[in-house]
Amino acid sequence: MDVKITITDAVKKYGDFTAIPGLSLEIQPGEFFTLLGPSGCGKTTLLRMIAGFNSIEGGSFYFGDRLINDLDPAKRNIGMVFQNYAIFPHLTVRKNVAFGLKNKKLPKDVIKAKTEEFMALMKISEYADRLPEKLSGGQQQRVALARALAIEPEVLLMDEPLSNLDAKLRVEMRSVIKEIQNRLGITTVYVTHDQEEAMAVSDRIAVMNLGVIQQIGTPKTLYQRPANQFVATFIGRTNLMDATVKVSGKEKAIVFKNGYTVKMANLTDVKDGQKVVVSVRPEELVINTSAEGGSLVGKVLYSTFLGLNTHYVIEFPDGSRAEIIQESLIDDIIENGTEVTMTVKAEKINVFTEDGEKSLVK
Repeated sequence: MDVKITITDAVKKYGDFTAIPGLSLEIQPGEFFTLLGPSGCGKTTLLRMIAGFNSIEGGSFYFGDRLINDLDPAKRNIGMVFQNYAIFPHLTVRKNVAFGLKNKKLPKDVIKAKTEEFMALMKISEYADRLPEKLSGGQQQRVALARALAIEPEVLLMDEPLSNLDAKLRVEMRSVIKEIQNRLGITTVYVTHDQEEAMAVSDRIAVMNLGVIQQIGTPKTLYQRPANQFVATFIGRTNLMDATVKVSGKEKAIVFKNGYTVKMANLTDVKDGQKVVVSVRPEELVINTSAEGGSLVGKVLYSTFLGLNTHYVIEFPDGSRAEIIQESLIDDIIENGTEVTMTVKAEKINVFTEDGEKSLVK
């Protein structure tokens, strides 16, 4: 059921505009692979090229060893789940789920058995005789997913399937999707602009911008070791700070504007005096009441208590700001206007070239 997807030098043009200038990637059999990026980055365009809904101006698309560039969408053996559900309003849940099976002209007993199986899998059996208008958004999306899976496709394609749901339903449905995908082991390509959603469901993620893949990796890799500044700022939140490299013999360090120096054992080839941008996640910046040695200095502008964590916004003497996330303490929250000293977790922070295009961390 699972199949490897190989894309080599894919090109997509709209007139003189090149949306995708030459993209290559491999999606492993049974993998949950997500295309993540801002609006207009080319992720849905690429998904539609895989599905056969968009023309291909260059490159090769393979399902296993089968070239699909010119293959009719109906013959690609794909299941598709859309943002707007796209279930038939005049058909009951049962008939919606059975639709693709009937198109395959399977025997009636097989259609019935598979329809019941996938309604049960998606926990919608009790709604079998209802029309879509009588269902909630989450229930309708379960119907769409059951219909896509019932035909047992080689590849499941999902285009922003949760964006029309409210926040609580999104969290619920992403758990459902991941659980079902794990159980069936189907190769899945998922499109979203929501980085938290991508991290929650994906085995690997391709972060895209302007039709170009910036980095492919596991959620952990992308968060902890982003390849460039774009990935660092798109995956999660981060504080960007200017600094300078200091090289003394075999020792390397970064020096922040106020002179706070952090030894870095994992920097790549850098030069003394080189200007860099440092990415410090909110949880990698630590408030110390009395830090020994050097530290960053700022004052608390305001705080937000969120139960498990408290978020602080700090202002530095030069007017720049940073966000800090700390585990909430039983003691009082630090008051607005309080001057604080801060250190960074050297083993966790990331350092980029001055233009933000390349990571300088091993």
